Order: sequence, then C-alpha cells, then structure tokens
Amino acid sequence: MATSYHSRSNSLPSRQHPLASQIDENLSRLRASEAASTSSSIGQKINGLQDLHECVDMLLQLPLTQQALAQEQHRECVEELLDGSLMVLDVCSIAKDALLQIKDCTQELQSILRRRQGLEGLVDEVRKYLTSRKAIKKAICKALKNLKQMETKFNNDGENGDVISILREVEAVTVRVLRSLLSFVSGPDAESKLCRWSLVSKLMNKKRVGSVEEEQKTNEIANAEAALCSLIKSDNIKNIENVQNVLQKSELCIQDLEEGLESLYRRLIKVRVTVLNVLNC
Repeated sequence: MATSYHSRSNSLPSRQHPLASQIDENLSRLRASEAASTSSSIGQKINGLQDLHECVDMLLQLPLTQQALAQEQHRECVEELLDGSLMVLDVCSIAKDALLQIKDCTQELQSILRRRQGLEGLVDEVRKYLTSRKAIKKAICKALKNLKQMETKFNNDGENGDVISILREVEAVTVRVLRSLLSFVSGPDAESKLCRWSLVSKLMNKKRVGSVEEEQKTNEIANAEAALCSLIKSDNIKNIENVQNVLQKSELCIQDLEEGLESLYRRLIKVRVTVLNVLNC
C-alpha cells in the first residue's frame, strides 16, 4: 500500500474520539475512588471497570483501531498488552476462587450454628474455616506480588500512540482495583483481628448504630474471621447469635462481590478475544 503512517493521528484514533473521551471519564472516576476500600466502594469500582471495558471493546471494534493495531509497528505493544490481560484474568480467577471458597465455608458454618445448641464439635469446623483462610491468603499474597510487578512495568511505559496509551491506562486502573479487592478479601493482619472483633461485638451488644465513618471502616469478611477466632477463644455460647449475624453479613458481601467479578471477568475475556482477532486477521 502507498499509505504511510507518520503521525499518531493518522495511525490510531485520537483521544478526542467520543469513545476515547468516555473511557477517559471512566478512568478519572475510578482513579478518584482508589482510596475507598469498603465492600460497597469496591463493588462500585468493579461495576465501573465493567463499564470501562465495555467502552474499550467498542473502541476496538472501530475499523481504524483494528487497522492500526494490526500494523507491525504496534505488534510488540499489543502482544505485551495481551500478556498483561492474561495475568489480569489469572488474578480474577484467584479472586473468584477465593470468594467462592469463603462463601462455601461461611454457609457451612451458618448451617452448623443453626443446628447445634452449644459449642460442642463447632471448634473443629471453625478451625477448618481458619485453615482455609490461611490458604486463601497465601494465594492472594502471590497474586498481589504479580500485580506489583505489573505496576512497576506501567511506570516504565512510554508513549506508543493514543489507543495503545489508553489500553495501558485501562490495564493499570484494572490492576489497582483488583489489588484493592484482593487486599479486602485477605483482610488485616492477624494481630488486629481480636481488636477488630472487640469493637464489632461492643457495637452489636449495645445495639448501637455506628456512624458513617465507623461503617466505612467495616470489612465484613475480616469481621467474620475475627468473630470466629473470638468464639473459639472465649468458649462462650452467648456469642453464637452475634457470630451468626456477622457471618450472614459476610455472605451477603461476598455474593455481591462475586456477581460483579463474574461480569467483569466476562468483559475482560471479550476484550482479549477482540484483540486476538485483530492480530490474527
């Protein structure tokens, strides 16, 4: 072909394109909410990622985008993005598995607590749950290290055209949201668990409605773990009702995160397939 691509505006769609502008708006909203780490805020960020990746897929469907990305000069960058998307999908799978495992254990514990009148036999089941949590945290720790390596790569990226730049920014924000999710699921350090449960228990026993600030600091999954640790340490049957309530809140939290993550996972796959199809054309 006689056509040559000497400038970015001719080789890749401009950031002034309506879809690119919409992506930038979504990116800005997600960046603005990075500090928030409650279950509801993380759920909102996951929903925001769904919208973001839906826009990305529409941008990738544009003929000009596909023609430009298929050029040899962009192939290396596109292949790096594909490698990154594969790692993101792996991390999503780890998060999905972790949530499913915690939910299954939580439901089993709730069933046991409903059936039994006392603590007899419950301690073993609680220990199984805590052992499962340790394995989950180990897998999450490994995933977080992988995400940290990806973030280091983002800091070293240069300018490679508008769409390439957009895709890298989308990947970077996706990684940060997933890191926030994994940190939430993993929970705080073990030494802070009993202090956390002491506060939660005090609020529940006094039937106080916590302030917005206190509510925002709640981690339902960590509270459930702390409550179970407290239960087997205190050997007090009076704590069972409170533990049941905390486990129920944890299950609802997990269910919401699961649903959002599953939808995000499907959109990530959709975008990856679109890029692969562009390269294989």
